Amino acid sequence: MEWSPEQIAAWLRLTYPDRSSWHVCHETIYQAIYHGGHAGLSRQLTKRLRTGRPLRKRRRRANERTPRFIAPAALIDRRPTVVETRTRLGDWEGDLITGRVNQSAIGTLVDRASRYVKLIHLPCGRGAPALRDALTLVVLDLAPELRRTLTWDQGSEMAHHDRIAPLFSDGVFFAYPGRPWERPSNENTNGLLRQYFPKRTDLSIHSAEDLRAVEERLNNRPRKTLGWRTPAQILGAGLRSP
Repeated sequence: MEWSPEQIAAWLRLTYPDRSSWHVCHETIYQAIYHGGHAGLSRQLTKRLRTGRPLRKRRRRANERTPRFIAPAALIDRRPTVVETRTRLGDWEGDLITGRVNQSAIGTLVDRASRYVKLIHLPCGRGAPALRDALTLVVLDLAPELRRTLTWDQGSEMAHHDRIAPLFSDGVFFAYPGRPWERPSNENTNGLLRQYFPKRTDLSIHSAEDLRAVEERLNNRPRKTLGWRTPAQILGAGLRSP
């Protein structure tokens, strides 16, 4: 049923509260799949995990990562505290979703307050100059009051962040390495986008018009976190308010 180990573990606790022997944490399930041997689960079940990985990937520690930027970058700690409250429009989170063997990519922007999505067409590749130029076009299409901050991960595609920062009134900021939860709206939206742009496919086949169609689909979809209003409604209401 494509449930994650975490969902399975939570369901067992809620459905069978009196059967403590069935209360396993999600990590136990992962271990049973990846390292079960004769006493565990079949490794064929790795194909049913959302990542589909036959082996686990070891995450690098933050101190193992080398600096990516020549120009000094501002970390998320220096971002205005109002951004955390999600009470204003114009605070964006950004990232790339990549295609097969990371050869193609689409840029994603999500407004933290409204969850409004903007997609960045990258027909010339995912390098820093290509992202800088394409991101600039997308951002300049926004009203000035919708350009306050941008928070990105520390990918090399943002090497020209100092050229992008003047587009935002409060600047560009970066999450710490290996902490995707510091950009939660963007991570969640990237998951939604995979319905339209699956992993391990060639993303370069999608035109700018294709991206606009997906934007419209997501921005006009009622969201539980918005009280079943749409991102487009939240954004429009914010622009109309004094």
